[in-house]
Amino acid sequence: MIITSIPDLSLQYDEALSLLRVEWAAGEDMRTFRNSAEQLLQLVNQHSIRNMLLEMNTFPDISVYDQVWLGVNWMPVLVKLPLQRVVLAIHRRRVHNQLAIDSLIALFRPFIKFDIQFFSTAAPGLQWLGDYSERIPALLTEWDAVHGPTSGGVGESRQMYML
Repeated sequence: MIITSIPDLSLQYDEALSLLRVEWAAGEDMRTFRNSAEQLLQLVNQHSIRNMLLEMNTFPDISVYDQVWLGVNWMPVLVKLPLQRVVLAIHRRRVHNQLAIDSLIALFRPFIKFDIQFFSTAAPGLQWLGDYSERIPALLTEWDAVHGPTSGGVGESRQMYML
């Protein structure tokens, strides 16, 4: 199901897989990023999401101020949520955000209880999160119908952290 309650984010939720797909939808405008990030945490908690895909390829470069805010305000809440697995879809050319993510993970490593995997595109990450379920093609079709074709099918998997 496509969720439209957070305007800056494109969201897709599958209750059976306890899966939430998240993509930035506000272009380069990051003025409401923090509010949207807080709403995302509430949504994850409300639905007891266990599997989440964060499509980082659509996020603009995260400012230093927002990185500090994420470390002080967002990550402490995220690590307490019932998440089991998180996929970060980020292409290797997105160096700025990759370094920002790496520093947050390093800072919170002792508190992170969920598995984190990196993929260069969303589709293979979604397959992994959904344990290659027969539901995944329908989710991809639903997403594509609303947001356009999903880029990359096979994608490059980068297993960087097993937490």
